[in-house]
Amino acid sequence: MKKILLIEDNEAMRENTAEMLELANYEVVTAENGKVGVEKAKSVSPDLIICDIMMPELDGYGVLYYLSKDPSTAAIPFIFLTAKAEASEVRKGMNMGADDYLTKPFEEMDLLSAVESRLRKVESIQREYDPSEEGFDAFLSDARGVAALEELSNDRKSRTYLAKEVIFREGDFPNYLYLLRKGKAKIIKTDHYGKELVVQLVAQGDYFGFMSILEGKDHQETAIALENAEVLMIPRADFLTLIESNRDVAVRFIRMLAGSIHEQELRLLQLAYAPVRERTACALLELYNRFVKEGNAEMIRISRDDLASMVGTATESLIRTLSDFKEDGTITVQGRSITVNKPEVLSQYCGQPVG
Repeated sequence: MKKILLIEDNEAMRENTAEMLELANYEVVTAENGKVGVEKAKSVSPDLIICDIMMPELDGYGVLYYLSKDPSTAAIPFIFLTAKAEASEVRKGMNMGADDYLTKPFEEMDLLSAVESRLRKVESIQREYDPSEEGFDAFLSDARGVAALEELSNDRKSRTYLAKEVIFREGDFPNYLYLLRKGKAKIIKTDHYGKELVVQLVAQGDYFGFMSILEGKDHQETAIALENAEVLMIPRADFLTLIESNRDVAVRFIRMLAGSIHEQELRLLQLAYAPVRERTACALLELYNRFVKEGNAEMIRISRDDLASMVGTATESLIRTLSDFKEDGTITVQGRSITVNKPEVLSQYCGQPVG
């Protein structure tokens, strides 16, 4: 049973809110002011904290400040309650590290939805971290970065792109940071002969287009939907403001940037020195890891031309190599769909791990 600490000075509000949470099978610990709330947060180790802003002894901002400085409480999800709905109040709390905001009076489902959303988000990012101070710091950064990015993405417009439709072109000014909500996309470079090279695959939940924003240059690549896709569009100015004000988000995108550069370096080495069979195995393994193993698909669906662009070879050469993998049972081919039967064989060819 998840434990929730409720810090609220109004007795009627405290009792009513606690009852709502208890009826939803949460264990609730209450505190009548901010000072008592900080003490109970350290003693009972709640899974989530709900805290009023305007309180005697210590207000909600003070509670959040003290808890964020203590490693034992800094990672606990934190939801503010307030009777004020001004944007300045919301922004102040979010900048301090709050995860969500509820304006009183609120409906029971609004409360429960906010609580469930926060708890799910924490569970989703609690992967294996190194049991050291550095590992704990990494966990905190990821937790805060996820919360801040989710806030950045709220209430943004989205657009649906059909398969093969261009999302942005090389030479376009980077007006938006993009988040792929549904579908798949590819990032390509085209030489002066019109030949394409796929430099990055974009999966559901990936941000893209940020490199040009950070560099202050026009887009150096073209993004194209591989299938019908829904893309969230975050204005450039909002993204830059968050990057400049939130260290955890800045670190998160630096990691993405470093990972992208590392992947492209490996791909360049393969294109320069690896035979077609090895490059094809690496491309199939990358597709398997990104789209099948992560649970976004049961099989790989990609055109032979797009796959050839990833491999950096002629379509005819790719088809011959796929036939070889099909004959030895490594893959199964049905139309444009490919099922990877033996990812460990592909891993042995290209020297990259499965997953």
